[in-house]
Amino acid sequence: MPAVERLAVNAEPWSGNSIDMASLLLSAYELGDSINQSAEVAEYLYWKEIVEKDEHVRAVQRRFFKAKELFEECQRFGRYHPDFHSARKEAKKIEQELAEIECVSKFKAAELAVDTLLHDVAAMLAEAVSDTIKVPSNQEKPSGCGNGGSCSCGSGGCG
Repeated sequence: MPAVERLAVNAEPWSGNSIDMASLLLSAYELGDSINQSAEVAEYLYWKEIVEKDEHVRAVQRRFFKAKELFEECQRFGRYHPDFHSARKEAKKIEQELAEIECVSKFKAAELAVDTLLHDVAAMLAEAVSDTIKVPSNQEKPSGCGNGGSCSCGSGGCG
């Protein structure tokens, strides 16, 4: 979490029972500006532009969208559709081809770095309020509380 720790926001805690919404919004905008000026976002925007301008990537994307559309059409009828398996195989093959293009893989890595940064910030904010607040994540295989597993946290909410 070193990227998160360097994002400094001059937020003063409120006193009493009321929240100074203006101060809270100002702090939120400062945090957003800090994130937007981070190296992770700069890297993400750089690779996003490279990917968007690359003709080879766009050609493979068009092929992928067509293959995906065909697979989705077959999927409506289930695996018993005569073209289901071949359509799925073709879509996966083109998706893999797209993922192997260098600028696409670097873009995906940069996107993951930004996602991780945003998740870490959200987790820090949630933890500042309460240790029991859950923070959504884009992880494909979630872990910890609330996912049906057993994390031994003692909250009683785990599987």
